[in-house]
Amino acid sequence: MSRLDSKIPEGPLAEKWTKHKNSIDLVNPANKRNIDVIVVGTGLAGGSAAATLAELGYNVKTFCYQDSPRRAHSIAAQGGINAAKNYQGDGDSTYRLFYDTVKGGDYRSREANVYRLAEVSGNIIDQCVAQGVPFAREYGGLLDNRSFGGVLVSRTFYAKGQTGQQLLLGAYAAMNRQINRGKIKPFNRHEMLDVVLVDGKARGIIARDLVTGEIERHAAHAVVLATGGYGNVFFLSTNAMGSNVTAAWKAHRRGAFFANPCFTQIHPTCIPVSGEHQSKLTLMSESLRNDGRIWVPKKIEDARAIREGKKKPTQLSEEERDYYLERRYPAFGNLVPRDVASRAAKERCDAGFGVNKTGEAVYLDFEAAIMRYGREKALTEHIQDPSEELIREFGEKVIENKYGNLFQMYEKIVDQNPYKTPMMIYPAVHYTMGGLWVDYNLQTTIEGCYATGEANYSDHGANRLGASALMQGLADGYFVLPYTIGDYLSNDIRTGPISTNTPEFEEAEKNVTHRIEKLMSGSGKHSVDHYHKKLGKIMWNKCGMSRNAQGLSEAIEEIAQLRKDFWANVKVPGTSKGVNQELEKAGRVSDFLELGELFAKDALQRAESCGGHFREESVEQSGEQKGEALRDDENFKYVSAWEYKGEPKDAALHKEDLVFKNIELKTRSYK
Repeated sequence: MSRLDSKIPEGPLAEKWTKHKNSIDLVNPANKRNIDVIVVGTGLAGGSAAATLAELGYNVKTFCYQDSPRRAHSIAAQGGINAAKNYQGDGDSTYRLFYDTVKGGDYRSREANVYRLAEVSGNIIDQCVAQGVPFAREYGGLLDNRSFGGVLVSRTFYAKGQTGQQLLLGAYAAMNRQINRGKIKPFNRHEMLDVVLVDGKARGIIARDLVTGEIERHAAHAVVLATGGYGNVFFLSTNAMGSNVTAAWKAHRRGAFFANPCFTQIHPTCIPVSGEHQSKLTLMSESLRNDGRIWVPKKIEDARAIREGKKKPTQLSEEERDYYLERRYPAFGNLVPRDVASRAAKERCDAGFGVNKTGEAVYLDFEAAIMRYGREKALTEHIQDPSEELIREFGEKVIENKYGNLFQMYEKIVDQNPYKTPMMIYPAVHYTMGGLWVDYNLQTTIEGCYATGEANYSDHGANRLGASALMQGLADGYFVLPYTIGDYLSNDIRTGPISTNTPEFEEAEKNVTHRIEKLMSGSGKHSVDHYHKKLGKIMWNKCGMSRNAQGLSEAIEEIAQLRKDFWANVKVPGTSKGVNQELEKAGRVSDFLELGELFAKDALQRAESCGGHFREESVEQSGEQKGEALRDDENFKYVSAWEYKGEPKDAALHKEDLVFKNIELKTRSYK
């Protein structure tokens, strides 16, 4: 049997998940209390999984490097969570959500997994409402919805611009209940540094206590990795600065295939880079594209005058503005998918129409929405002939109710009032669609090792639709993994406790200790950030928004040389005992330096454009789609799954062919 057996159930698409749940093996409640599960990562995917598994009766250990699960990067998600409940009555359905997700991912995701995601999406909303998540509501009391990029319906549930925070607090409350019952044992400020295999099965992890520096062994019958994405390989991204690939990469080194590493999402709505001093970028929610119109000046002289401070954007009339997304993609306008919007912004800025000092920014303008909402409010208040000032006042209040915290955040960072002058935005690295390869049960190619949420590759293909990350994380944690992991654990009801006093744990601990000692023994020429920034520039310039064969080949060589220099010359001050954040960073960057090379290798072999992976050699040459990404279904309709063979350049490629029986393969068009 192939190690890439996806275990997709037989039968009609809409019946696969129900039949699968009815046919897989279960663990009875009396046996669950004798089985231990480790969950690494306590964001939405990990927190929901840990709480649900503990509620079912398993003994759960959770690990996170933060001081509290409440600080997981999931908290930063702003815009909302998708679900096919059709509250708006605008034609949404499970199939429509499934179709939009596969199409949005440019036909590079697995049909069965995506349909299951759409199928359970409605349950997530019911679960979170029961937990007290304060979703926005309409006047009549029903939950409100808004639209996101790549769709023609409103299916996104939201809590102002802080949806991730509210959902995470719901999962955290569920975790706390289980902690109080003794079913979850939390290990905060702990970082997983290796996964331990016994007879080919994941039976535990090696973790470092980030407060004492102690190396610890932890055993379990199964290990769940819910550690998010690897966008920080670019150094500058919208991710929390601590977000890393270490847990997933350690599993990869132990035999878990890494799938589609080059599929990385560039988000179009971020605050532009302001200088070399920055350590991260700030996302402005995609929900803003519901009401904001994106534009640049039509005339290059006006763009130049704005960059030089001689003109203000408010001085340009409607006729002098190029609403380029509305012009190029009339059917979807400002709500085209993220990859399409990002490339369009880059094209305009590369052509000289950028509007900030660096020339890398476009405008996101709320003037039309403010006046539209203001007039609507004046009508409902039965005010005859309202003044422009009153209309604006009404409109600004409506916008404040919808996006107030986002506008406040923008003003604090940029020192401009977005109610009075357009926001400046530019694309930035945001989400990683690639991750550990998993089968239909969310199990990696290591038996007993599971990956959920952004840590796996399974649902988003080559581009994730907005508001689908929270959906996938909670679907995996609340409604998928708790079923599928039981099928595996049913074989462990007689295994008994897993001992940490075995040669496998001994060897893994020695490897971790040796790697730490090696990091501490560098010559001390350069800081960890020095190497991380160098890696980030290579990645952004040669593996970023557009890629070509020459640049990717150069990136592979440059990253290999940088990694060699890192191990010889990195400076890690202090000791390995006690708190040492530079040591933490050094370990994470060392993994990024390996992942980065595999990323470039994956992008080089995929000689097509699809979703967020844009190869300059693969572009539509004629017709309505001229200049758009050109997909190659004949040669690249597969998942790239890489097997660790030592150096990243030696990784072996395995392919999972993608089969589309329920959706017609065709060129994406948002025009």
